Amino acid sequence: MRSMYYLLHYRRGAIIILLSTAGWLANATTDFVSIISLAKERYNEDAVETVLQWQQLLENAKLLSETEQLTLINQFFNGRIFFADDSVIWGQSDYWATPLETMGRQQGDCEDFTIAKYISLRMLGVANEQLRLMYVKARITTATNTRSQAHMVLAYYPPGNSEPLILDNLITTIKPASLRPDLSPVFGFNSEGLWIKGAVNPTIKKPAQRLSKWRDLLLRMHKEGF
Repeated sequence: MRSMYYLLHYRRGAIIILLSTAGWLANATTDFVSIISLAKERYNEDAVETVLQWQQLLENAKLLSETEQLTLINQFFNGRIFFADDSVIWGQSDYWATPLETMGRQQGDCEDFTIAKYISLRMLGVANEQLRLMYVKARITTATNTRSQAHMVLAYYPPGNSEPLILDNLITTIKPASLRPDLSPVFGFNSEGLWIKGAVNPTIKKPAQRLSKWRDLLLRMHKEGF
């Protein structure tokens, strides 16, 4: 568990890649008319209702504290989106859905939950440096065995506190990293850069592949009205 905490708050010398999309996301605005229109065109009335509820949630949450915003956004997506693998939803082994696509299908994998929460909190004005999308290894225990699997969560860094809070679709509550011994971090990123702990010459092939998906995701979001 100590490795989870220390990697998540590790900053010095850990920025490996700076992303050219950082300024674009920071200055982004949202065209809800276009997003709702696309929801009607592509999906069903349940999807449209989910998008409308999301829009209203964002409006109502503007004046709340960041802690309250975290709770509302986490509850919204955990409560309305059903977990499913990309192969089931999209017929692909690894697809990163936009928030509209996730709400439209009302299904998503861990990456889709995390992306939707990250984008929603950024839209509410939460500072980018307080948020990281974190790839982790999650220890999953069942009645018959314990296994480790790739997983993604959202880490939020409260002002003045280096220990992040973890937003996760596996559990309903938001907990500090020190209370998530089931998670072991691999790397983290946001629209400013990629963080990997430790090695002088880290292997970044897989993270780089993930970040190409991130850039593609942002471009698709832009076309949808974000």
